[in-house]
Amino acid sequence: MKHFRLLSLFLLLLAPMVSEAQNGINSPFSQYGIGLSNMPYNVPVISATGGIAYTKAAYNMINPFNPASYAAVRSESFVFDMGLSFDMATLSDSRNSLFDADGNLSYLNIAFPITKWWKTALGVMPMTDVNYMTISESTINPGGSVRTVYEGVGGVSQFFWGHGFNILGSSDDKKPQLRAGFNLNLLYGSDTSAVTFDFLANDTTYFIDSRRQKNSIIRGLTFDFGLLYDHPLSDDYSLSLGLNIKPGRKMTIRENALVYTFVSNAGLEYMRDTIFPTDGNSEFESSLQQPFTTGIGLSFQRNNQWLIALDATFAPWSGFKYQMGLDNPIFGKSALQYGGNQRYALGFQLLGNPNASSYLRRITFSAGTHFENGRLSLQLVDGRDFRLNEWGVGFGASLPMRKGRSVLNVSASYSSFGSTDLLRRNLFSIGISVGSCESWFVKRKFN
Repeated sequence: MKHFRLLSLFLLLLAPMVSEAQNGINSPFSQYGIGLSNMPYNVPVISATGGIAYTKAAYNMINPFNPASYAAVRSESFVFDMGLSFDMATLSDSRNSLFDADGNLSYLNIAFPITKWWKTALGVMPMTDVNYMTISESTINPGGSVRTVYEGVGGVSQFFWGHGFNILGSSDDKKPQLRAGFNLNLLYGSDTSAVTFDFLANDTTYFIDSRRQKNSIIRGLTFDFGLLYDHPLSDDYSLSLGLNIKPGRKMTIRENALVYTFVSNAGLEYMRDTIFPTDGNSEFESSLQQPFTTGIGLSFQRNNQWLIALDATFAPWSGFKYQMGLDNPIFGKSALQYGGNQRYALGFQLLGNPNASSYLRRITFSAGTHFENGRLSLQLVDGRDFRLNEWGVGFGASLPMRKGRSVLNVSASYSSFGSTDLLRRNLFSIGISVGSCESWFVKRKFN
């Protein structure tokens, strides 16, 4: 009955994440492509180490960024892993600044064994977020001004089903271990983007209000593969190597667009003329392309004392390449440029000793930093390419519960993205996650 209640709770919490996108912080950066992503920093145990993900594996956590890590789940355990986040952001340029805050469910995952050497995991997490509103005013002739409103809302989530396999060795001995795994990822979501031109002059002889609007429905499958190799160097030291490969994949998404003029009266809008589509068919297909991405991780550990790790990620561009399926895009030419992307992370942990008599000595403390080159690249109106980079730091602690089988992770992180010459986002995040490890598959013996 306890197992049934836990599964029912997982499905109940999963439902709202599947049915609709979550709220997000206002960010004009999210208007490009299919939105702005905060992965892998949405996982507290990963953000606490600055983004170290490829060598991260434990029996009481689920790491979807290297599916080989699922093999670390114990053969008698059921793992329930849930994370929450609270974000505070400041957007600033050379003249103005804006503060925004938001809290959300970061992810919801479960993992359990199929056999002693085969473990599986399922979960869902927000992948990208679209949430922005920007207003500008300019003077027009003859006599008047126009207010232009850029706005968008939506996002994409990712549901994954992963498998991890013990190929060589096991976690119960001091011999080399090799694990492998793969994820099948379902991307789903929607977003709406619009540009509204509101003419403020009383005389509408020459100008009339108009709106350009696009709606997107995203559905697609992607895959990724992982390896994790642990090699003991002595009784006290060990070395781990992690690898994650995301093959390039092109997907088709469904969209519809509408360009029209309208008049306002008593706060209500009335459509006047439809400019697009001219044939009455507003639907079309666009494409998303995932780049071939390679992630490599290396960690060096002194057993039950400390660990230092390094991650590196390489891709031809960041995120998904979006190509609108119209000969004449309704928003004009996009400023987004797709250039090379690299991410580096360095993390350190003071490892807790699960057998220590003092609770303080059983706590694991983490810290780390990351740098991402070419997170976003834009072409400015003067023709220059402007590459936007990101750097950040993270701190955290893993607090054991129930004699060390379950754990409460808390993290605090700070990141800076962009430039005040254009726009900078300073983001402070607090994360909390619970990795619950329950014994489900133990056969009780009675005398």
